Amino acid sequence: MSASFWASRSRRAYGARSCTPRERCRLLGLSPDQTELPYRDDFDPDSRLVRAAGPVLDRLAARFAGSRMNVSLADAGGTVLQRRFGEPELARSLPPIQTVPGFVFAERFAGTNGIGLALAERRLVQVYGAEHFAERSQSNACCAVPVRNQLNGLVEGVLCFGYPRGDEDPALTALIRLAAGSIERRLMEQTSQRERALLRSYLDARARAGADGRPAGADGALPYAVPHPASDPSGALLDPRDESVLKDRAAELISSTQRAAVEVTLLHGRRATLLSRPVTSGTGIEGIAVEAVLTDGEPAARRPAALSAAGAAPAAATASPHAPPATAPPAGPQAPPGPSDPSAAPAAGRNGAGPDRDRPDGASRRLVLVGEPEVGRYALAARRRLELLAEASARIGTTLDVHRTARELAEVAVPGLADYVTVDVPEAVLRGEEPTDAAGTVRRTVVHGIRDDHPFRPEGSPVELRPGTPHLRCLADGKAVVEPYLAAGGWLARGPDPAAALGGHPVHSLIAVPLRARGGNLGVAAFYRSEDPAPFADDDAWLARELCARAALCMDNARQYTREHTLALALQRSLLPHRLPEQGAVEVAHRYLPAESGVGGDWFDVIPLSGTRVALLVGDVVGHGLHAAATMGRLRTAARNFAELELAPDELLTHLDNLLVRLDREEGGESDTGSTGIVGATCLYVIYDPTTRECAMARAGHLPPAVVRPDGSVDFPELPAGPPLGLGGLPFETAAIDLPEGSTLVLYTDGLVEDRHRDIDAALEDLRRALAHPGRTPEDTCRSVIDAVAPDHPDDDIALLAARIHTLPAERIAAWDVPADPARVGEIRAVATRTLAEWGLEEPAFAVELLLSELVTNAVRYGGEPIQVRLIRDRTLICEVSDGGSTAPHLRRAAATDEGGRGLFLVAQLSQAWGTRYTPRGKVIWAECALDAA
Repeated sequence: MSASFWASRSRRAYGARSCTPRERCRLLGLSPDQTELPYRDDFDPDSRLVRAAGPVLDRLAARFAGSRMNVSLADAGGTVLQRRFGEPELARSLPPIQTVPGFVFAERFAGTNGIGLALAERRLVQVYGAEHFAERSQSNACCAVPVRNQLNGLVEGVLCFGYPRGDEDPALTALIRLAAGSIERRLMEQTSQRERALLRSYLDARARAGADGRPAGADGALPYAVPHPASDPSGALLDPRDESVLKDRAAELISSTQRAAVEVTLLHGRRATLLSRPVTSGTGIEGIAVEAVLTDGEPAARRPAALSAAGAAPAAATASPHAPPATAPPAGPQAPPGPSDPSAAPAAGRNGAGPDRDRPDGASRRLVLVGEPEVGRYALAARRRLELLAEASARIGTTLDVHRTARELAEVAVPGLADYVTVDVPEAVLRGEEPTDAAGTVRRTVVHGIRDDHPFRPEGSPVELRPGTPHLRCLADGKAVVEPYLAAGGWLARGPDPAAALGGHPVHSLIAVPLRARGGNLGVAAFYRSEDPAPFADDDAWLARELCARAALCMDNARQYTREHTLALALQRSLLPHRLPEQGAVEVAHRYLPAESGVGGDWFDVIPLSGTRVALLVGDVVGHGLHAAATMGRLRTAARNFAELELAPDELLTHLDNLLVRLDREEGGESDTGSTGIVGATCLYVIYDPTTRECAMARAGHLPPAVVRPDGSVDFPELPAGPPLGLGGLPFETAAIDLPEGSTLVLYTDGLVEDRHRDIDAALEDLRRALAHPGRTPEDTCRSVIDAVAPDHPDDDIALLAARIHTLPAERIAAWDVPADPARVGEIRAVATRTLAEWGLEEPAFAVELLLSELVTNAVRYGGEPIQVRLIRDRTLICEVSDGGSTAPHLRRAAATDEGGRGLFLVAQLSQAWGTRYTPRGKVIWAECALDAA
């Protein structure tokens, strides 16, 4: 098959935007026809890996005897350590580069091959024919798998099978996995054998010390490994929680590799002194042994040089007085007897070497842990990784904010895992939209590290993810990408942060992890090391994946919440007034603040009414979310419609209450168990008449308004407290008060003054103080109230409406009482015409004469006394005729033969608007005309 076929196969395997191994090789400057590879003659032919793999390789050679299969073992750097051939003659026919151990097949030297690709991808790989970058290998195929140290998770080497392309066996991948597993187990057995040798050395030393009084443990050491219990019947008296504390602290002492002592406080007032000392096995293995001296109270002698609570060894740790002079620290307070004490001979027990009994100071001694320092560091690192995961569970996802969750991820990872963390997220995810392809340009959301002078792009800047970079490869593959050595990557100059390898603190190792949740890519997190000289390993990548998996799920939850919150907020804002209507009765300003935790159902409205009156309205639907916002919109629309009927405040609230009961019955009936239903709402409805300065208001479970008098005094009128809307069957009551010119009405919802962190009475007093300033405009009033009273992080929506009232001057109002006599209609027309002339409104005079003639005639004929005519000059010219009747006229189409029925049609044609409103004494029919048109 052609090379283009294998290239397309590789493209499909690694994703359309991912950098394939062949592209990586070209980025490294390699050529397919190169024949030279680095050769190392300093490799250890008897290393732990070789010893563990030798028997396995021999069995594989026997398994493939007579075939053209070859088996290679390479170390973590790609240097071939061992080779086996199914046909021995095959080795003599191949060039040395394919037969002699010592050649380096790392990808940065040899291009794409089984050993190099397995090290780069850290997984089982298969390379066929032309997928090999080097031309010399394109006639073969290979299968390779990493060999890991089960203790620390690091890749110790690679096991690789090579064979002609036509000799592939379907069971080959299973066989190579089994072989690698056997090598890994043998590596682990070597560690266990070393630990057992150290334990034997320690026990032998103590036994010799008990026999002849010689110092014990002077030439040996024990590292941290799996604890080795001895038989101590009295050990059962030690609480398991105390055992855990002692072993954790002992692990820190072993990994520190220094002789030291540390005091530990246990349960029930007991104390223990941990002593660490070196031990060497008969075969030369060096380790550390940690003993515990247990007392029932204060230690017999305190050691001022004891370890800190973190377990770090002091500069001059206190040692046993029996230690050899060559390694003893400077003179100081004596520690409890060491293992060389003849009275410290071990007894059998489960907590280590048995305690000494009947000591004069009541102390007992036992062995806690024994192991090699290197193994101790692995165990300590594993424990810290688990602690970091536990910390991540508590610290990541504390809010429903994408940006904050990404920052929490970075804060958890620094410095426990990385020195710097960057998080790049697509703009769509930040807006709460569905995640799409995260490739291309993303937004740098978080940069966090151990230093502020970092070499990364700043937060908020756009970042382009280019092909070949680990960031895009991890997104395309959906897996973490580890770059242990950035200098060998070849892509850094084209990466999102090309300056990261320069400057005073260059980074040298990287893990790129996709942020994936529910099948979508939410972005990419990059973990960098700069100060820590150790490169990232597989265990670090596993930890980074776990952290990112948790963070991605929390980010997706936050994204969905952001989307729903945005939709609910957009719906709510679309249902609130966009622009307040023009009217002259009040000067209005308003504020609306949505809750941080979710959109609520608060609303406000300003509704012009007939006769220059105006209605002010605030309300609050119980609950949050789309349902509350939608219910708010329905109530606001209904309130405007009921206001058009010129209903009194108590009647309007009654109609809203009935509507809410009906909606709740329809949406949350007994048979509809899945419906949310409507819990209820509160409302305050105010009607202000500038001709009389009367303010009529009623409330349904709502807080009363605040009234700011012209002198700056503030009071909260005692209004009848009606029930919340939605209960049904309970009455509402209207109250009326007179307000002086220049007073300000302040209507608000409970989110302004109700807060879990303060009492409502204190909040109302804060509101009173914020309002007690005469002469403020409504805009200034709203601003000062929000600044002084509103919570910093409101749990509920806040709707605020400030209205400074105006009074219509008496010279702009004319009123006449009319007797119930048709002959007096002409007099009314005449006096009205003169009044309009005095006002300078000659143009609409003719239309007003016709309107008054029709309306007064109808009042005399069909209404009852008292009859009154009133003209009001405001933004329009308003004509009102009131009578004592309760029947309202209706506009109808008159037939050609009808003698009547055309009067109201004439009124509708001559006026801009007309209508009827009811009063306690009857009704008022009104019509509005433009000031400059007849």
